[in-house]
Amino acid sequence: METLTSPQEQSSGPITRGCQWFKALPNKFCDKTMEIVRKTKKLGQDDPRRIVHSLKVGLALTLVSLFYYFKPLYDGFGDSAMWAVLTVVVVLEFSVGATLGKGFNRMLATFVAGGLGVGAHCLATLAGRKGEPILIATFVFIIAVIMTFMRFFPKMKARYDYGLLIFILTFCLVSVSGYRDDQVLKMAHERFSTILVGSCASLIVCICVCPVWIGEDLHNSVATNMEKLGNFFQAFGDEYFEVSEEHDQSSENNKSYLQGYRSVLTSKSSEETMANFARWEPGHGPFGYRHPWKMYLKIGNLTRDCAYKVEALNNYLNCKIQTPVEIRGKIQGQCKRVSLECSRALKEMASTFRKMVRTRSAIVHIDSSKEAAEELKTLLRTNLWEEADLLEIIPAASVASLLLEVIECIEKISEAVNELAKEAAFRNGNATVLPEQPDSIHQGEVQNGSNTAMPVPHVAIIVAE
Repeated sequence: METLTSPQEQSSGPITRGCQWFKALPNKFCDKTMEIVRKTKKLGQDDPRRIVHSLKVGLALTLVSLFYYFKPLYDGFGDSAMWAVLTVVVVLEFSVGATLGKGFNRMLATFVAGGLGVGAHCLATLAGRKGEPILIATFVFIIAVIMTFMRFFPKMKARYDYGLLIFILTFCLVSVSGYRDDQVLKMAHERFSTILVGSCASLIVCICVCPVWIGEDLHNSVATNMEKLGNFFQAFGDEYFEVSEEHDQSSENNKSYLQGYRSVLTSKSSEETMANFARWEPGHGPFGYRHPWKMYLKIGNLTRDCAYKVEALNNYLNCKIQTPVEIRGKIQGQCKRVSLECSRALKEMASTFRKMVRTRSAIVHIDSSKEAAEELKTLLRTNLWEEADLLEIIPAASVASLLLEVIECIEKISEAVNELAKEAAFRNGNATVLPEQPDSIHQGEVQNGSNTAMPVPHVAIIVAE
């Protein structure tokens, strides 16, 4: 079947299409420019520290460039002053910890490798002109093999990978260049001096001008992850059992809570990176010297274990085979109470953890969830669903089983948080128990298996600053 084309399309040639493209080009250019402007504005609004960091890099490069602009400084370093500029570009990172780590690695590796390079050159010269290149090549081979293999050790790779690379580079530059240049000691001295200047300039600007402490970001990230899990459990009960009269109005709000946990599942890499950089940072604010950053990774791992169970619970919300509402209603009271108390425990832990207050207030909610869990276990042991179809029972029973496992996960998180609070010397807080109204998402009463109204005990933990 032949396609029909209009007379205008048949008569339009490449010249006509080219003219049309040029006419539309200004509009396309304006649209693309506005899109870039919107993305740039959003990027700066999401984290204003990015703008400050860009200004800090410009300031540090300007200061180091003075070695080229002023003749007395240039005469002292010569063309080697370019190493200071390159060092600023490479070393100055977004956070203080990352900058300190790279700066220390670069300075130490340059100093040690430069000294070994000079020593290798001196030893090679003793072998004569013919034996010198053979010895230098042998030294380069041995150093390259050893340093490269050391990069495979996990601890070395985590903290000193950049330093090992610079070690190989500096040793090769000094030892190999010394074969054609007799002033190898001067070259090594100039390289180390300029790298020292560039690293110090980067550190001074990074620490003194609006410093970004990666340890604080790690601390807030762990607390935020606990809050996201708490938000999920806060919305899960109503979403799964669909008993709220205003379900349609609150559904959109619940959906946002139910999807927030996904970022917790992929947070391992970023947390390990932040913990590695945080170890380089000096004591600052509430984070003292030798702060137990490794324990943040333990809490993060336990939080992700809980998030995997949350992922399984979320899958049952959209499962094709659903347990009928009347069957789910037999366990909804206990399940909703467990979910709600887990939410309160996680949010309480996140709040006190973020404020660095040492309390055991979340234990109240964990104990309440255990009580509801015992009631749920007792209910499941009865002949509750003896007349129901087994295929219809499995989803609701799986949800109940996962909620019971979640309590154990939250209890482990609470123990890890209390252990960190003890090691990091969080300030003590006085916990008082006061009555409070139920959460807005869960207003009303929770029904038990016999559809009889059963009020849910609810307490608020007020932590004294």
